Amino acid sequence: MKILHLIDSGGLYGAEKMLLTLVTEQIKQGLDPMILSAGEPGIEEKPIESEARRLNVPVIPWRMKPGLNLKEMALIVRWAKDEQYDLMHSHGYKFNILAGIWPRQWRGMPLIATLHGYVHARRFTKMWIYELLDRLILARFSAVILVSESMRDELSGLAFPKTKVIVIPNGMDFQEVDKRATSELDRGLSAFLKQHRPIILGVGRLAQEKGFDSLVEAFALVKNARPDAGLIIVGEGRLKAQLEALSAAKGLTDSVLIPGFCDNTPALMKGADVLAMPSKTEGLPITILEAMAMELAIVTSPVGAIPALLGEEEGGWLLKSRDPSEIARTLLHSLDNPEERNRKVAWSCRQVREVYAAEQTAFEYSNIYKSVLQKEA
Repeated sequence: MKILHLIDSGGLYGAEKMLLTLVTEQIKQGLDPMILSAGEPGIEEKPIESEARRLNVPVIPWRMKPGLNLKEMALIVRWAKDEQYDLMHSHGYKFNILAGIWPRQWRGMPLIATLHGYVHARRFTKMWIYELLDRLILARFSAVILVSESMRDELSGLAFPKTKVIVIPNGMDFQEVDKRATSELDRGLSAFLKQHRPIILGVGRLAQEKGFDSLVEAFALVKNARPDAGLIIVGEGRLKAQLEALSAAKGLTDSVLIPGFCDNTPALMKGADVLAMPSKTEGLPITILEAMAMELAIVTSPVGAIPALLGEEEGGWLLKSRDPSEIARTLLHSLDNPEERNRKVAWSCRQVREVYAAEQTAFEYSNIYKSVLQKEA
């Protein structure tokens, strides 16, 4: 079975890591997957492409003008037909819209989507329009995969059969995660880890919905109680300069590191003391799964699948609000209570390794593929 995965990636975050893990497992199961990684002309190599090559995962870079480029999507469909792919699997609103807009008869193959989460953009912005189009066009898909039960509300009120909507939690290749955790970090990160303690870690796109501005403000309060503390926020995004300016305004320049993209978060998690995730919205975050596997304490917003993932507060601390004072209070509580912290991280590590294995996730996707192909044969 030949599967073409479609993604326009902005980094190496949850959706990208999930896709790489899924394709790795699909190859082990005897399938023939390929990642088509879209990007703007002039981009030499995207993080997902370099990581795919490191993992020996098949990937084809496809450069195209940004926006709703229907002409280029037509070329992708023709290429997929020529290569005799059996099914297209879209990851993200861009390809959901571009691939879904074409009639099934012309596309020539079934189309499914995995919804990794929405950012809940402000009304009437460009992103809000894209998300609205995404939700409407999903009715054309053969199946829509959600990464958590909590995401069903995202599709409430849409006019398509609920039997098309299936929940498959993200899975992890723990052997690969453990291997990455033992590798060396770059010199700048290693030096920062040695100079500061405790280390609070934020991981994700530097976008408004991740709440990293609140995390920087909360860290300023943590510093009053823990003067040697350090904050590392890894990721790329349009808010990087704004976060650096906020850190400088709070007098935190030497204590906050925003190094950009990090290709080895498991090793970084091994050197940190607590993961902080004050997000406004999430699905089932790969970052949380990694932190659980690395026995890293977790302070997070109770959004998406996170409360269920952590057994409510068996495996971490759920913020009562995203106010900086509440974030700081909860961070300090996690640091000041080692017995409670050890109990929670032990629970979360055991839970994630028992329940969220990549093999099971890939097996469930394979069953969906077979069911769709049989129905549409």
